[in-house]
Amino acid sequence: MASDSNPDTDTEPLEPTTSDDAGRDADSDRGDEDTLRRIADRNPTRLGVGRSGPRPTTGSLLEFRADHGVARDAVHSRVSDDLIDDLGLVRLRTTVADTDQYLARPDLGRELDAESLERLERDCEPAPDVQIVVSDGLSSAAVEANVPELLPALLDGLEARDVSVGTPVFVEFGRVDVIDAVGESLEADCCVNLIGERPGLRTAESLSAYLVYGPERGSATAKKSVVSNIHDGGLPPVEAGAELVDLIAEMLDAEASGVDLREDDREFRTES
Repeated sequence: MASDSNPDTDTEPLEPTTSDDAGRDADSDRGDEDTLRRIADRNPTRLGVGRSGPRPTTGSLLEFRADHGVARDAVHSRVSDDLIDDLGLVRLRTTVADTDQYLARPDLGRELDAESLERLERDCEPAPDVQIVVSDGLSSAAVEANVPELLPALLDGLEARDVSVGTPVFVEFGRVDVIDAVGESLEADCCVNLIGERPGLRTAESLSAYLVYGPERGSATAKKSVVSNIHDGGLPPVEAGAELVDLIAEMLDAEASGVDLREDDREFRTES
């Protein structure tokens, strides 16, 4: 009788699993688990958190909700008056009325209100080499955690290089591009914005520094340089201060920032 088997579709029967095979599989699983744990321990993202059926584990869910709450608090809280006074910052404000409007109308966070423009002219040194701005941005926690260490390091470094620094200011409800309004009004050569960044679920204390040479209202974001991820778990604030001093010196020397201060050009100038 002819066989009904089809050589194109039939498969060989599986070999029985031996105890040695099971041992190797178990060792492999343990190795994979150890590798994943090492990666997770060195990475701030959420890796290998596990699930219980279709749901996250209780511990993972509670940690997620707690971090989300911290992120929301960072956006909706304000930088303390004591910190602003301790740092000797001149208080300014944009045309934003409140937090809700700040989140809904980014454009209003780019310009100072009339009272602040008057205070800027009255209380701040005109035409400095560098004007420093501190803005709450999207995280007051980032400002309070990093600026007390970063600002002195930045000021000391610029003084050591004989770079004149204007009167540092604090801008409430400021966006990145508020440095264009501040810098243009004071006729500063360069303007720096130390601003709280959008909080993540791992940290709400990340600060960024945006820098522009020749600040002018309406200038493109591409004209700005940036040093980001400033916090204890990233670029420490004191180190960030030193890095900013070097970058500002290059910007003043090249009379450029952002895409006009390309990385290859910077290396060429350093070598020369």
